[in-house]
Amino acid sequence: MPQIILTAGPIARARNGVIGKDGTLPWRLKSDLAIFRAVTMGKPVIMGRKTWDSLPRKPLVGRTNIVLSRDGSFEPHGALVCEDFSEAVQIAREQAEEDGRDEVCVIGGASLFELALKRAGRIYLTEVEAEVEGDVRLSPIDESRWREVRRESHPASDDDEHPFTFRVLERL
Repeated sequence: MPQIILTAGPIARARNGVIGKDGTLPWRLKSDLAIFRAVTMGKPVIMGRKTWDSLPRKPLVGRTNIVLSRDGSFEPHGALVCEDFSEAVQIAREQAEEDGRDEVCVIGGASLFELALKRAGRIYLTEVEAEVEGDVRLSPIDESRWREVRRESHPASDDDEHPFTFRVLERL
């Protein structure tokens, strides 16, 4: 089996770094949600407790859901709980191998993205072409260590509140 890649994302980020507002996404981008589903389907996904709480439907169907939480009494229906990021990655990699998948996706929030970016081999990044208000920001990504392997531009539409660009970056 080839090496299982840890990915950061899919991550959607506004020009000003905002990725969340009041426990939800600060925009309506139906096309980006479809990309998110396509990228993560069938793969283990690792998320923080706040990301889990923000999901409109839990668990994410067709994916092994792994939630990081320090709350020992937290028992989400349909998800595994870990207290340690490295443990979550190990469990996710074992599950990916068992499922014949080559990726594990870290899907949020900001602190988990920061951890994942240090170890990830790939980033799925949606750049929302807007400056929006929000209370969760992602630090800038040093792209000198990455090369872009895919780019798709999406105009604003009835389904997408803002234009956005979906990019795939791989570690050099």
